[in-house]
Amino acid sequence: MSSKVRIGCVGAGYWGKNLVRNFASAEGAELAAVCDADAKVQARVRREYPSAKVTGSYDELLAMSDVDAVVLATPGSSHASLARQALAAGKDVFVEKPLAQTVADARAVTEEAARLGRVLMCGHLMVFHPAFQRVVELVRSGALGDILYIYAQRVNLGKIRTDENALWSLGPHDFSMIFELIAEPMESVSARGHAYLRPGTEDVVFVNVAFKSGVMANVQLSWLDPHKHRSLTVVGSKKMLVFDDTHPTEKIRIHDKGFDRPQEYHTYDAFLTLRDGDILIPSVPMEEPLRLEVRHFIECVRDRKAPRTGGPEACRVVEALAAAEASLRRGGAPIIL
Repeated sequence: MSSKVRIGCVGAGYWGKNLVRNFASAEGAELAAVCDADAKVQARVRREYPSAKVTGSYDELLAMSDVDAVVLATPGSSHASLARQALAAGKDVFVEKPLAQTVADARAVTEEAARLGRVLMCGHLMVFHPAFQRVVELVRSGALGDILYIYAQRVNLGKIRTDENALWSLGPHDFSMIFELIAEPMESVSARGHAYLRPGTEDVVFVNVAFKSGVMANVQLSWLDPHKHRSLTVVGSKKMLVFDDTHPTEKIRIHDKGFDRPQEYHTYDAFLTLRDGDILIPSVPMEEPLRLEVRHFIECVRDRKAPRTGGPEACRVVEALAAAEASLRRGGAPIIL
């Protein structure tokens, strides 16, 4: 490998162009090639990145000896197949979320990467958000006490997808964050949703996850909503926290709220006392999450280390999504895991 990690990006459209931009400018990386089937996209890439090879053939990109790692920003249905082809060609792989659309495919890709000794990383972007990283630190430090339950909202008016429903389009963001905070196994998953806009493609989905310890998580996903919410609320035994990614400056609010049990009480009403304390808004130095994610992948390839959002972590997200999908098809019946 050269002194720089030589990157081949596959897909340079709606989201892929952001990955191309970040890998092209990242320290320690070189944008060696870009593959896209759209001739107009190819022309744009040639103008913006004249030093990169541009092709419409994935096989041609995989055959390039000056490509060390492949970055996949293609439709979710293609992720597993394209990732396995790249691994077989001796490339390290960054694949956008979700890793696959079935648990079997996600595990197969993960096992193949391990067998071949290649780096496999999934683009669970929110895990690299500086504010969420602070949330992880606060939870793991015990500042909130024991986690009692979590709920997440990822709703807006649009962007409507035709290739996947709201669960698979939006859900990976929130499940990846929830699983960073809760390491224990899931016990059951249930989901209800409806396709109000396009038959067969749910645009509104509500998911409930029960963990073996009794911790609960609820995820609300929609592209048919009057509000834009991107929030995660963590309720602990000591304090409560809200991560609001839509707020321009106050991304995290820590609420000193809850109920205390006095050592002595003489009436039932005195068994619990309400605590409504201060709200702390910690300062969080911000940096573009995608830039941090790209930097992490480059470091993992260079240093041959396991990514923070590697195959095992991505498989867990796919397991939750697949269970929620199965529950949707059964009218909301819980899927026992």
